[in-house]
Amino acid sequence: MRFALMIEAQQGLSYAEQLAIARHAEAAGFETLFRSDHYQSFPGPEGRPTTDAWAVLAGLARETSTIGLGVLVSPVGFRTPGNLVKVVTTVDEMSGGRVEVGVGAGWHEGEHRQYGFAFPPIRDRADHLEETLEVIHGLWEEPDGWSFKGRHVTIENARSYPKPVARPGRPRPPIIVGSSGTPRSYRIAARWADEFNATSAGPEGIAAIYEGLDEACRSAGRSPRDLVHSAMIGVLIGRDAAELGERGRDLMIELGSDRDFEPWWADRRQRWITGTPDEARAAVERFAAVGVERIMLQDFIPRDLEHIDLMGEVLLRG
Repeated sequence: MRFALMIEAQQGLSYAEQLAIARHAEAAGFETLFRSDHYQSFPGPEGRPTTDAWAVLAGLARETSTIGLGVLVSPVGFRTPGNLVKVVTTVDEMSGGRVEVGVGAGWHEGEHRQYGFAFPPIRDRADHLEETLEVIHGLWEEPDGWSFKGRHVTIENARSYPKPVARPGRPRPPIIVGSSGTPRSYRIAARWADEFNATSAGPEGIAAIYEGLDEACRSAGRSPRDLVHSAMIGVLIGRDAAELGERGRDLMIELGSDRDFEPWWADRRQRWITGTPDEARAAVERFAAVGVERIMLQDFIPRDLEHIDLMGEVLLRG
């Protein structure tokens, strides 16, 4: 199993806090640190500071040395495709080729409205996503003079330099798309992505998502083996029940909830990596059994750096 750490940086995380998280994740052995791309704070109290995802990754690219860096996911409405390509390529060069890029249709209407980003119906946003992915491929892979005309994006006589840092077998960063399971997301992934990230599901749900994804790949003439099957899964672990309970109470505070931790946790126990070390490792095995190749451990208490250290000890090196 491969492991990445996923943080929701819109929970008020400063750049300094994100740098500390990145350094702990790197030392713990995580292959990649992903962060969200949001401009409004949630879950938990509103009005907390938020930072731009790609500006932060540019800083982390210079202050880390081995860990991969990525965004899950950049909404297509936040940046034009050409701007996204230029920004990602720049951060990729700054990192020495450690960048991964997740792209999505966007879902949080409030933050789009507050910052002046268009938020059309999902069908239009999905169309925009497909065009954006085609443009990303074109600007990175097509020869000089490449042009494209879509409903949302037009490219004329492209000359896009520099190109990204080449990887073994690939001239560009890996491209990730994902969803909680929709036929269109499967078709988009089958055509344009290197990795599909399943969200908001336990092992049985993820197995069903992958079944639909694999069928879409076969229908597109692509082997399902060519697409990395990953999943974003909540994480909360402790060395013993007492430590787990303490972290659970911290999580409730972070989420701005006055609910009791135990019933909240019971509802998520089967779809999170959670519990004591043996329980957490057993949960990983359940996800591995349904075909998950990489887990993005979604950490909602990212300021707890000892929690990150424990993930490395228990899950990555255990």
